[in-house]
Parts: sequence; C-alpha cells; structure tokens
Amino acid sequence: MAERDVPNLTGIPETMLLTLHNRAAEAKRPDGILRDADCVRIYDAIPYDFERSFGKAQAAHAIRAVETDRVLRQWLATHPDGFIVSLGDGLETQALRLDNGRLRWLSVDLPEAMAIRERFLPPTERLRHLPASALDRAWMDAVDASQGVFIVAQGLFMYFEEEQVRRLVVDIAERFPGAELLFDTIPRWTSQMSLAGQHRTRAYRVPPMPWGINLDEVVPTLKGWHPRVAHVSKVPYRFPRGAQRAVLNTFNRLPWFRHRTPGIIHVRLAEAPVPVTA
Repeated sequence: MAERDVPNLTGIPETMLLTLHNRAAEAKRPDGILRDADCVRIYDAIPYDFERSFGKAQAAHAIRAVETDRVLRQWLATHPDGFIVSLGDGLETQALRLDNGRLRWLSVDLPEAMAIRERFLPPTERLRHLPASALDRAWMDAVDASQGVFIVAQGLFMYFEEEQVRRLVVDIAERFPGAELLFDTIPRWTSQMSLAGQHRTRAYRVPPMPWGINLDEVVPTLKGWHPRVAHVSKVPYRFPRGAQRAVLNTFNRLPWFRHRTPGIIHVRLAEAPVPVTA
C-alpha cells in the first residue's frame, strides 16, 4: 500500500485505523485478550504513524471484538450456515476469526474504506464485500435469510442521528423477523463531548457522534421502536488489566455510573410482533 493512500482517510472512515491500532496492540500482547494474527499482519503492513494520530493504544476495541466474537460463536453453534452482515466492517478481521467453513458473511462499508479493506482481505464466494453506506438499504437485498441472519454494527451507530438509527432498526425488524442484532453505544456525555470538538491527540479530532444513549435508556427505547424487539441484553465493557480494570470495573457496579458508560447491546427480534401486556 502506498503511504499516500491511508492518510487520505478522514472523518468516520479514518476510525477504521483507530480500531485497528487498538485491536492489534492487544493482539500483540503476551497477555492480550484477543488472538488475531491477521489483524497484526494488516497493522504491520500499513505505513502510518498510528501513535501520532491516536496516542497509546487502549483495550476498548479489543474488548468489543472479543465480546462480539463470543455472541456470534454462540449463534453459529445453532446456525452454522447462517448469514452475518457486518455494517461498517472497516479492517475488522472477525470473519476470519469466526469462519467455520460454512457461514456467509457480508462486509458493508463506504467505498473508500472498502478499497483499503480489499488490499488486505480480498472477498471470497462466502465472505463478500459491498461498498455502500449502512444507511443504503441495498445491502438488505444481498442477504440470504433462509438459514438465519445476524447483523453486527461495531463502532457505527453513534455516528448517525438517532432518527437514522431508529429507522434502520425498524427496517431491519421489518425485513428480517427472527434476526439478531449487536451494536455498541456511547453515553450521552461522550456524544456531547464529541459534538463540542473533542481531540484524542493534537493530530486527531474525534468525529462528531450525534447518537448517545445511557444504558438504562436502551431497553425502553428499542422496545418502543418496534414491537418485534423481543429481548435486549446489555454488556458493559470490562477491562482486562491495570488501572482501568481497578477503577472502571468497580464503578460499573454503581448504578449511576454504570448507566453512563459505553455498552454492547444484543437484540433478538421475534418472528411476530411481541404483544403488549398491561
């Protein structure tokens, strides 16, 4: 890859390099929670000053990847030929970590992001690519729902307006009854900081993240969006080591604090609308 190709990314597409930075650093650690040789391969091949842009790597994106892997492996145990859609897939190598030789995987991302992905992760007959926005419903036409559908959106929904997220969830529920959905959220205060112009480092400004939601708001919000939302589980980020583990994992047990932290949300959609009970 020519060096000029990567720094041209800006805004939301550039976050694919941030998440790669954090996952690769964790995968390189002897005590890391993520084992991913392909992630390290891609990271080492890109001539980009990751630390200058993003600072010292953090474990949050590796935690998200490991938790998402866990949920998807459980689903694949009962849907080995299932169809997984990863919206905003970037340089995530989850499809390779989870490939059982039978699953179908559709990576969806903006054309400029997909062009970089395909330099390192060429599509195959089962692991396919679609260069498009997640908000372009054309990706739904590429899904074979006959063996079950699971839709993943890691590090994506917070970059949309709430109404865009609501409409997308509604359309997923209408188009794919019985499907499952996993995405992550940021709390309202994090959204507000990003809208005010938050800098991660001197060289990197965090893109605006309009949709923030506190964890205690997630269940009533999603159930209010569509009657097929049957079950919603919330998983807080639990850090593996160091000061973050000592401080944040303790604070996660305090109701006020834990509702104002990032979360990983797993949604199960019913085949038919869930009746409202008094």
